[in-house]
Amino acid sequence: MGIETASQQVQQWRGAFPLLNQLVNGQPLVYLDNAATTQKPQVVIDRLQRYYAHDNANIHRGVHALSQRATEDYEAAREVVARFLGGVESRQCVFVRGATEAVNLVAQCYLRPKLGEGDVILLTGMEHHANIVPWQLVAEERGARIEVLPVTPEGELDLEALPRMLRDLPVKLMAFVHTSNSLGTINPSAEIIALCREAGVPVLLDAAQAAPHQRLDVPALDPDFLVFSGHKTYGPTGIGVLYAKWQHLSQMPPYQGGGDMILKVSFEQTRFKEPPERFEAGTPHIAGAIGLATALEYFMELDQEALLAHEAAMRQRAEAGLGEIEGLRIIGQAPRKASVVSFVVDDVHPHDIGTFLDQDGIAIRAGHHCTQPLMKHLGLPGTARASFAFYNTMEEVDALVRGVQRIVKFFR
Repeated sequence: MGIETASQQVQQWRGAFPLLNQLVNGQPLVYLDNAATTQKPQVVIDRLQRYYAHDNANIHRGVHALSQRATEDYEAAREVVARFLGGVESRQCVFVRGATEAVNLVAQCYLRPKLGEGDVILLTGMEHHANIVPWQLVAEERGARIEVLPVTPEGELDLEALPRMLRDLPVKLMAFVHTSNSLGTINPSAEIIALCREAGVPVLLDAAQAAPHQRLDVPALDPDFLVFSGHKTYGPTGIGVLYAKWQHLSQMPPYQGGGDMILKVSFEQTRFKEPPERFEAGTPHIAGAIGLATALEYFMELDQEALLAHEAAMRQRAEAGLGEIEGLRIIGQAPRKASVVSFVVDDVHPHDIGTFLDQDGIAIRAGHHCTQPLMKHLGLPGTARASFAFYNTMEEVDALVRGVQRIVKFFR
């Protein structure tokens, strides 16, 4: 694809996202905080509006037309999710509030009953807090402990240590991130899962940062559990997905009780529905599920090869431009990276970088990115992080570099 054609395609993608066309502090918005949340295409906004204006009703319970329409759309959304995950069964997909709730669900409903004194939950040194704290809670309650697969100075996982840890430790589950939100590192997830499978260790894969950049082939990856969030995948907030192998999901008890997840209730006993309804107590985020399905359908129709190539080119351009600035260090040098660039500047706090860039209309993230243990390991209070989506442009990358250049000049 030629440069002009590629630019035209990016502009076409960009035109689908109305929020991007605005001024911030009198400057054109340059939104580079996509690892925190992505923007929503007009088709998702329209779909949410249409649901609330035309079909709003509770699901699974009513015999009237609105309830039936809402129910059909909600369950059709589950089918779209199953297709996005590579053709898994829809009954293996549970709607939750986000990746965080999905991890908590697995921790409480799957692992907690199996965990005993001295058992080990294996994490990695680059995990988001949402993939640390839920495991700590059950470990403390059950007398288990957390062990951590180290991170190299380059920002990769120390895979040489993994077989030994799986062999020598009583590991009951390994949970790890597919793509690091702080460093952009894309982990060799299939290889890690295969090693765990050989050792008989179940795996939870946190795909919150991977899902916005690629379709997920769950059958090929073969995790026991996989989680992702809608708001990071061009969909609404407050919706996410837990995928689980049926052998686990069918045996897990619910950890929330309420309406719509029951077969029969008496004051003496309650019988629960089969999954996934068993884990969707109460009125779910119906519009969120429908909006998520619309976002995933939109994403799946895009040219995935062109999308990934554009995101990689933007990251490389940003790293090249920023790398020429004296006193600036790129944090995370793994050979396989998503479109995330974390950096620090000598004698300039990341929050100052973020504040100054905001004056130019440039939105980045500054801080520890909910990965405090990783930052401590790297000896950093935090980083400035620019994260790109397919709707960003090379001109925005250049604006970022110019902005950081001005900041460095100001502080010196």
